[in-house]
Amino acid sequence: MARVVLFGIGSTAQVMHYHLSRESRHCVEAFTVDAEYLRADRLAGLPVVPFEDIAGRYPPDDYAMMIAVGYADVNRLRARRCAEARALGYRLISHVSPTATLWAGLELGGNCKVGAGSLLQPFSRVGDDVFIGSGCIVGHHSVIEDHCFLASGVVLGGGVTVESHAFLGTGVTIRNKARIGAYGVVGAGAVVLEDTRPHGVYVARGAEALDVSSDALSPG
Repeated sequence: MARVVLFGIGSTAQVMHYHLSRESRHCVEAFTVDAEYLRADRLAGLPVVPFEDIAGRYPPDDYAMMIAVGYADVNRLRARRCAEARALGYRLISHVSPTATLWAGLELGGNCKVGAGSLLQPFSRVGDDVFIGSGCIVGHHSVIEDHCFLASGVVLGGGVTVESHAFLGTGVTIRNKARIGAYGVVGAGAVVLEDTRPHGVYVARGAEALDVSSDALSPG
């Protein structure tokens, strides 16, 4: 068990506090954020401390940390905060939902999250600071490099490579052996059948609005 400080005060940090408090043996004891973003001195009944003061008040010899921020700036923000926390001497914890299934040989890096109901198949690999949402499937022999974010419902076929800092939106499907380029963004619902370029942005066609009212639809 670790005594933990969560970096962040937004929705990601609040959700991580919920999960850690109910699904792990870790004890969250405080939140931290840059002083310029400090809006209140308490959140969820816990102290909120300026990051500039954190090492003095919650020393890294006694506390671990998790960087609980989302995919801002194509995951660069979270990556920077991980580096800063480690430079101060903090160990970065990871969290796996008790309803997720990981193959026995998987070793997660620091600051990773695996959401409820996700499945990581044998011989897949996950780097540092990877956030995997709920209901994802990571196919066998797939590799997710550092600082990536997979939203809920992402499906990676076997042998997929997701390069560093990539973002995959809700419900994305990647075919076997495809490679997602570094810093790439794949929007919700997209189906990727070939390699994508680094820094590329790929989106699915949106739902089409029909010129009809739902009142005119016949019941089943």
